[in-house]
Amino acid sequence: MNTFIYETIITIVEEKSFQKAAEKLNVTASAVSHTVNQLEKKYGFPLFIRNRNEVVLTTNGKKLYPNLRRILAEERELNKTVAAIQGLEAGLIKIGAFSSVCINWLPDILRTYSKKYPEISVDLTQGNFSTISQRVEYEELDLGFTLLPVAENVDATELLQDEIKCITPADFQPLNGQSITRADLAGGRFILQKDDYDRDTKKTLDYYAVQPNAINFSIDDQSIVSMVEAGLGFGILPDLALRKLSGDVSIYPFEEPFYRKIALVQSKNTISSPATQALINEITTYLAQ
Repeated sequence: MNTFIYETIITIVEEKSFQKAAEKLNVTASAVSHTVNQLEKKYGFPLFIRNRNEVVLTTNGKKLYPNLRRILAEERELNKTVAAIQGLEAGLIKIGAFSSVCINWLPDILRTYSKKYPEISVDLTQGNFSTISQRVEYEELDLGFTLLPVAENVDATELLQDEIKCITPADFQPLNGQSITRADLAGGRFILQKDDYDRDTKKTLDYYAVQPNAINFSIDDQSIVSMVEAGLGFGILPDLALRKLSGDVSIYPFEEPFYRKIALVQSKNTISSPATQALINEITTYLAQ
């Protein structure tokens, strides 16, 4: 049963706000509104009165509320029983990920997962793309976040096409005012991480005719932004890596876009445990939202 509808209604009542309910559920406010609208359309009457300062149940909504809470409680109890049968009561999952996934995705994913399965431990290792794939292949990790392509002896599921962007000093303006062209990069220098130069960023720089002797290497993503801010050159980073970085810089797309493909990998030689499959489901649900 899809209990998200009932959980949404109950959370709105508790928080007295669509926006606060959305934040607690880790979804958008529009998703919460859509869920309520669907249920109100199905039942044929409004569930909430939307005041300026808070949201409260209508008279009919108050009549339904105890039933909704009971349905959700019974469903959670059912899931708990099924989880115990399937072996979700305890265990250890070992996952590997590169830095931008560790920073932007996994905190929310693992927080939600640990609330559902508090007895399952998750061991997280941060590493580079090739190391993660190799450790999954050798079954040292149950799951890994890496980039495509990967070796044939791991199963890969593409999660996201992550556009690669150009970071410039704040006062830089592309010739066309919107995107980076080859003319913008003529004679310029680039700063990037060494691990990235052998993958998708290299394809981008090769296309834009950036020569190896015009590239300097940095230790991490924030250092790239800081060096660009200091006027030492251009940077190149994908969208996901840029989400929580800060600096007085500008970010532009390339005229001809390039993407890195983020994937979830697991060994072909192992069958996912119920705990691992539950985590995979949590990952796909999070990204779908």
